[in-house]
Amino acid sequence: MTKRIDIDDELYRFIASHTQHIGESASAILRRLLNLPAAEQATGQPVLAMPEAEPSANPSNDDSATAGQQDLTGRTVFDVMTRADLAGQRSIVARFLYILSMLYKCHAKNFDAVLQISGRDRQYFATSEAELEATGTSTNPKQIPDAPYFVVTNNNTTRKKSMLTQVAMELGYSQEQAEKIRDFL
Repeated sequence: MTKRIDIDDELYRFIASHTQHIGESASAILRRLLNLPAAEQATGQPVLAMPEAEPSANPSNDDSATAGQQDLTGRTVFDVMTRADLAGQRSIVARFLYILSMLYKCHAKNFDAVLQISGRDRQYFATSEAELEATGTSTNPKQIPDAPYFVVTNNNTTRKKSMLTQVAMELGYSQEQAEKIRDFL
């Protein structure tokens, strides 16, 4: 039997930050965090088989993660982002920033590569808001959540999708994977 509860945004972000793969439910995440057994169907079979948390590919990557932030380096965005998280973002800009944040969390050491992504007349990424404001009018720079990078956000959705594709390619995703990431927007 499924019950619904309301939680505040801080708790939601906490639960979402512990997602291990796309499609993982909040119940499964909480069961794992609380060391409870997987929920069972009437047949006695687990509803969702949860993989054990994998050790980080680079456990000494503390320099790229902020204190208290889960180190996701070595994992892909497909391992850590859920459709529920995306659905929880109320605007295109919020979803865009969320996807970039998850890409940063997975690829913090290589994320500097995005700094070379630019348009014809404007820089798209920078390490400061002022840097982006200096490259054009109405850039509306926003900080990528939990990352030391800023991105222009006043582009249309098509341009944002193109930017996500370019970011994914710079971070080593295949063209097919980059297109899937783009389609999350």
